[in-house]
Amino acid sequence: MGAAVKPIRLLHPGEGLSLFGPHDRYLRRIEEAFPVRVVLRGDEVQLLGDEETVRVVGSLLEVLVALVRRGHTLTEHDVLYAIRLTEEGDPRRLFVLFEEELTRTVRGRPVRALTLGQLYYVQELRRREIVFAVGPAGTGKTYLAVVFAVKALRSHEVRRIVLTRPAVEAGERLGFLPGDLQEKVDPYLRPLYDALYDLLGADVVAKAIERGTIEIAPLAYMRGRTLDEAFVILDEAQNTTPAQMKMFLTRLGAGSRMVITGDLTQVDLARGEVSGLEDALGRLKDIPEIGIVTLHEADVVRHPLVEKIVRAYEGDRGT
Repeated sequence: MGAAVKPIRLLHPGEGLSLFGPHDRYLRRIEEAFPVRVVLRGDEVQLLGDEETVRVVGSLLEVLVALVRRGHTLTEHDVLYAIRLTEEGDPRRLFVLFEEELTRTVRGRPVRALTLGQLYYVQELRRREIVFAVGPAGTGKTYLAVVFAVKALRSHEVRRIVLTRPAVEAGERLGFLPGDLQEKVDPYLRPLYDALYDLLGADVVAKAIERGTIEIAPLAYMRGRTLDEAFVILDEAQNTTPAQMKMFLTRLGAGSRMVITGDLTQVDLARGEVSGLEDALGRLKDIPEIGIVTLHEADVVRHPLVEKIVRAYEGDRGT
């Protein structure tokens, strides 16, 4: 390894901690991604490596330092995504993701778009009355939809939130399951509850459900209704049939918005049965008022291993 050195001066020790992460975890991620050594000597960060690598990693660190100085708390995902953008040629694209905070969780954690794909999704959620979001697990499809539903409810743009998903595992034959309606459907709708709990807290959610401000129900219970002044989210839409999807989309009422999320690599329908999500994407792609967002493995925002797992299973599509 060469001895090219490009120092970055830190203003105080706290910057180094924020930049390198707990137990230097972020630093290790950078050194794993590039053939470079990052050394902290006093108040200077020095990069040891060949000239081009030092230049590239120096640009990455300058972006991260700038974000720290703007008061942002970096996460491991931020650093990993900055590395990806650096590999693609421009780590400065990371700045746009910190320009807006969408909301905060009940614990005070800021919620924002974490990838450029998510940022485009957020923009479509603002612009369109109906938005389809398609992509693998962990890309924030459902969570961001719930964020916008909660924002719309708080700002009185809608009077209620309706969350639904097809209960494929029960074959929609919920009457054969033990317990009352809530006990029958809860296992299939738990991910929707989790997002609401994170944003509003369990007590607030329970009271909103009791008042009817939030409704969480299987797709079968949407039939025959018109949903006015509601923010409606259909989750796991890849497990609808074309008839179910048509039924759902035609529930759109005055002053309402719809978001349909799904992963076409995770279809649980019977073999040979057409996914209503795939069918709808083909039929509706030329309607300009409908937004269609495709998220990819680069938009996975769960544990860093999830992206690698998604990539490992990519080859199984169609099998």
